[in-house]
Amino acid sequence: MTERLYYADSHLFVFRARVTRCEETDGGFLVTLDRTAFFPEGGGQPADTGFLGTARVRDVRERGEEIIHLCGAPLAVGETVEGGVDREQRLRRMQNHSGEHIVSGLAHRLFGLENVGFHMGERGMSVDLSGELTEEQLALLETRANELVRADLPVRAWFPAPEELAALDYRSKKELSGAVRLVEIKGADLCACCAPHVARTGEIGQIKLLNAERHRGGLRLTLVCGMDALDDHRLRLENAGEVSRALSVPREKIGAGVERLLGERDGLKERVAALSLELARRMAGSEPETAGPIVVFDALLDEIALRELVNLLADKCAVAAAFSGSDAEGYRYILGSRRVDLRALAPRFNAAVSGRGGGTPEMIQGRAAASEAAVRAACLDILR
Repeated sequence: MTERLYYADSHLFVFRARVTRCEETDGGFLVTLDRTAFFPEGGGQPADTGFLGTARVRDVRERGEEIIHLCGAPLAVGETVEGGVDREQRLRRMQNHSGEHIVSGLAHRLFGLENVGFHMGERGMSVDLSGELTEEQLALLETRANELVRADLPVRAWFPAPEELAALDYRSKKELSGAVRLVEIKGADLCACCAPHVARTGEIGQIKLLNAERHRGGLRLTLVCGMDALDDHRLRLENAGEVSRALSVPREKIGAGVERLLGERDGLKERVAALSLELARRMAGSEPETAGPIVVFDALLDEIALRELVNLLADKCAVAAAFSGSDAEGYRYILGSRRVDLRALAPRFNAAVSGRGGGTPEMIQGRAAASEAAVRAACLDILR
């Protein structure tokens, strides 16, 4: 049985312990100790990493009453080693997890929603709630959460006696048996949880809701706390600065700058579409009438203009064939005719150009993987 030091002191990062077992396994060595400050994965929080002696601790897991440390080097059974938990990683995770308790607890107290899913990543976390919230409710939730941080309330974690536990109304995502550890933040939350937490809410720092999206009939919140929130804020300011410089507008006006840019883009797209249609009409006008097919390869026309070109050319020949693309990427094609049943010809044509497509007797379209030379040869052979 491993004594779990993180239950007594979540801020214990350096400790000494005796090695009780060391087994070689794929990818390292499984080490057990008589006591440990390393937290194994649980409660939605990833496992701690760090060092035991000179061996790197890559992962930590529970196995019955023991905690197993996956190490990069063997340790001698019976020796006393110094353990070191990665301090910054643990502190960030405690900030995030304790902040999540506040958000989930308030969502339950204010709006009656349950936390039905929780995942913590390396930078931030997601919380799945059992119902949806309006923008105003989300803003209230975030404000109240940060007010509780500012209040610097104590965070209590303990194992209540069975009779005490039976009298408490606490949150839990599943039925629990045996000893139950509760984490309490007055005015926010009382929840079953096995993970290390901060000692007071002031340690959490800012709680920031980043995103809210519908998920399986409820709401998935993405949020960050503490130092992760600071990192996120810096990144967003950096990105906003780059956009500001690109648009030549102050950072606080980049929204208006983007709207202006989008308006200019839409105007250019309309202009390009008009020019593309005009080019298609001029190309069609320059082609003489013929009894056979007219084959055009073009890299400038958009799809609407390419179809217009085919429609105009179809009055001048047996079959009008327009292609856009390259030998390397393949060709998009549109075929049109007033005289030939193109749908009947489609299987033979597609086979000849390594393509696929179809449509109506008057027009078919698709893609061809053959080279331009092969496509031209197929057009002259088949489209008559």
